[in-house]
Amino acid sequence: MLIQQHISLQPYNTFGISAEAAAFCIIRTKEDVISLIQNELKSYAYSLVIGGGSNILLCNNVEGLVIKNEIKGIEIIEETDTEVWVKSYSGTVWHELVMYCVERNYGGIENLSLIPGTVGAAPMQNIGAYGEELKNVFVSLEAIHLQTGNTKIFTKEACKFGYRESVFKKEEKGKYFIYAVTLKLEKYSTINTTYGDIQKIIDEKKIEHPSIKDVSEAVIQIRESKLPNPKILGNAGSFFKNPEVEKNSARNLLEKFPTMPHYTMPNGKIKIPAGWLIEQCGWKGKQIGHTGNHAKQALVIVNYGNATGAEIWKHALAVQQSVVEKFGICMEPEVNIVS
Repeated sequence: MLIQQHISLQPYNTFGISAEAAAFCIIRTKEDVISLIQNELKSYAYSLVIGGGSNILLCNNVEGLVIKNEIKGIEIIEETDTEVWVKSYSGTVWHELVMYCVERNYGGIENLSLIPGTVGAAPMQNIGAYGEELKNVFVSLEAIHLQTGNTKIFTKEACKFGYRESVFKKEEKGKYFIYAVTLKLEKYSTINTTYGDIQKIIDEKKIEHPSIKDVSEAVIQIRESKLPNPKILGNAGSFFKNPEVEKNSARNLLEKFPTMPHYTMPNGKIKIPAGWLIEQCGWKGKQIGHTGNHAKQALVIVNYGNATGAEIWKHALAVQQSVVEKFGICMEPEVNIVS
């Protein structure tokens, strides 16, 4: 394992920000992680683990060690006639895991097709899309403490999953290297086509009995039609979380904005699409300097070329403030801000 000095992080983040890491290394095995913790890691006051770099905004150079996770692999660790336990190592590309499961007709994550990033980032964010969340199929994860080198198993309860939240974004932030994730999937799964345009696409294709693969292909089609490819236009997907407000607040907002889309959540709160809020404030398709909001999806902030992380963050704060002024709602970033 080689530690390099003064490495550009532009190839390692989907925003395409040309921030520099003071030190950089690539991890390919568990032994690499343990060796790093026991030796070199002690020399750095700060370290940052990255996977696909698809959910971070680098606002400055990283004055520490950036650890690129490339521990890959997928295996079946247990199965019955109806269920299968799939273990995936954290550097595996998330969509590759989804395709592995879809090809074998293991149901439960097909609605999460084409979400960028690696398996290790999935529980950090409790990733979700089109009516499904990771926590619905999550069993446990194996993590290595970055100071002691000790391994710990985190159950679903220990991860404290919330909406795009987990313990790894709060009290355990930066303390662990997520090594592997285990999911429990169904061999005879009930598909979910109720969210977004999934059912519409299936109907257009005249599919009477849709399969897991049909749902996955529909989700991929939707995502590719609405979201910019980060290889062409730098972005990190949805920049903000969809805010949840109390019923009274939602009622007051609906009196002022009767066409406002809203959804009642299991916790009794009302979810409002962040993209709609941003669009109502006039940001959709708006470009300022090297950054702006995408023309097809206002929730996605893009790098039109040569934008700095600080420039994108300044733009995001302006978007956030405009929503506060118009709606009285403060949207939280979904993207991890590295300042």
